[in-house]
Amino acid sequence: MITEVVTFKIPPGTTREEHFENSAQTALGWGENPDLVRKYYLLDLENGIAGGVYLWHNKADSEKWHGAEWKAIIKEFYGSEPESRYFETTVVVDNVVGEIIKDGA
Repeated sequence: MITEVVTFKIPPGTTREEHFENSAQTALGWGENPDLVRKYYLLDLENGIAGGVYLWHNKADSEKWHGAEWKAIIKEFYGSEPESRYFETTVVVDNVVGEIIKDGA
């Protein structure tokens, strides 16, 4: 599995409520994405940064969904380019649902 951490600058003056509404509008679509294992929406108002943490089955899935079209949407909506960092994810502990996911590579 691959964890992708995406960050981008948000417009000055963005409120938590505005970010929540924007995130909530896209959550259903991500929830229906067959290639996505899990997504967390991120917000750091103090530093003017938002983004997401995505857990994918593989990097190709990330690249499929986070291509040029998606990057252009983020840039148009927030006014900044998204940046991605990738990490191999070997084990996920989910205490909410009580499961441990192992990527037995």
